[in-house]
Amino acid sequence: MSRKNRDRIHKATTPPSQPAAPPSFSGVGPLLLLMAGLFVAVLGGGFLVFYLLRSGSGPVVVIETSAGTIRAELFEADAPITVKNFLRYVDRKTYDGTIFHRVIPNFMIQGGGFEPGEEMKERPTYAPIRNESYNGLRNERGTLAMARTNDPDSATAQFYINLVDNKSLDRGRGNPGYAVFGKVIEGMDVVDKIARVEIGRRGPHDDVPREDIIIKSIRRAASE
Repeated sequence: MSRKNRDRIHKATTPPSQPAAPPSFSGVGPLLLLMAGLFVAVLGGGFLVFYLLRSGSGPVVVIETSAGTIRAELFEADAPITVKNFLRYVDRKTYDGTIFHRVIPNFMIQGGGFEPGEEMKERPTYAPIRNESYNGLRNERGTLAMARTNDPDSATAQFYINLVDNKSLDRGRGNPGYAVFGKVIEGMDVVDKIARVEIGRRGPHDDVPREDIIIKSIRRAASE
């Protein structure tokens, strides 16, 4: 993404307004209210069960870096194309030995595409994937999302971790957005540590850590 847009790189619901006091009824009214209340209770319970079943149900990966260990849950149900693509790189060990090559404090850290060293050799990738930013997941602090070019459907291997809530990266009118596909569940302190390193320019690249932050490996968690 261009430097001009450097600061532009789950589901949110709006809480209902406070309801007015219900009117009083007589005769059949209380029975109807009771039935309506039971319906809402059952429906609400269904949503609660759905949430509990979904929470923690995605694949978990362990990201070993030279700065420490990060664990992330992947939202396979919400971003199936993106998670499948990410895990293909994980299983092929493509990320092993790459670096976090772009660090912007109060924004995000990006990695998974380049090798350490002055030349920053780029790793080969598979074909780009479809942008799943329409899935409703937000670029909130600690979430993982796919980096891409100005073409919305150009993401390959590079990913980033949001350091803050980046609403400008979410899909909206005239903005295709960036696809969120996971969230850090352990090691956010490591992410914040990486965000504090000294950065500079290396070749054509800006915001590169002066000392390489290496992704030693990314593996599915032992239970996966």
